Amino acid sequence: MQLLGRLEIKSREKIIEFLNSQETGRVCSIDKDGYPQIIPMNFVYAKDAVYMHSHVKGEKLENITRNPKVGFEVDHSLEFLPSYFSHPTDASQADTFYISVVIKGRGSIVSDREEKVFALNSLMEKYQPEGKYEKITPEMHVVDEVAIIKVVPETMRGKYKIGQHLDKKTRLVLAKLILERNTPTAKDTVKTMGIKQTRDGLDISEDPLW
Repeated sequence: MQLLGRLEIKSREKIIEFLNSQETGRVCSIDKDGYPQIIPMNFVYAKDAVYMHSHVKGEKLENITRNPKVGFEVDHSLEFLPSYFSHPTDASQADTFYISVVIKGRGSIVSDREEKVFALNSLMEKYQPEGKYEKITPEMHVVDEVAIIKVVPETMRGKYKIGQHLDKKTRLVLAKLILERNTPTAKDTVKTMGIKQTRDGLDISEDPLW
């Protein structure tokens, strides 16, 4: 199998799970001069669409109203792999473990009040799962004070690189190097690689978590 195929997230459920585990996405629209404008946004994926809240006026709203073709991207860098993991002097051997999703779709500004309420409550449920807030209802003024951007995907592709393209022996060696480097993300990265830390060392019996 080609490397590109092995890096693809084939499960739609996994893609959606990843999207809603991340805090920031980037929406790309086309401005009046034909240039892409990329803006970081809070978002939620719900009912087969990406929802974002925004001020009621702004360039991105104008862009989407004029041209509904948009892009949306989310990525998570798991671990930088220094070049010396693979070669003592060749800087080109540096690499990164990551997960990412890229969406191409059609954007719109939601006008239906019930849908706006659904989007706002879905955003709150994602970002404040502990609750302790009053759910938004259609009669609240806040519904008029924000705009809701909706992106319906036409294509949605996920990629991940966590060592799944490597044989088990190489993955195990790499996991040891990552742990020895001892970055703040090292233990989580090794776990995501499907490798358990035990009293006797590392157990690579698990498949990668993605």
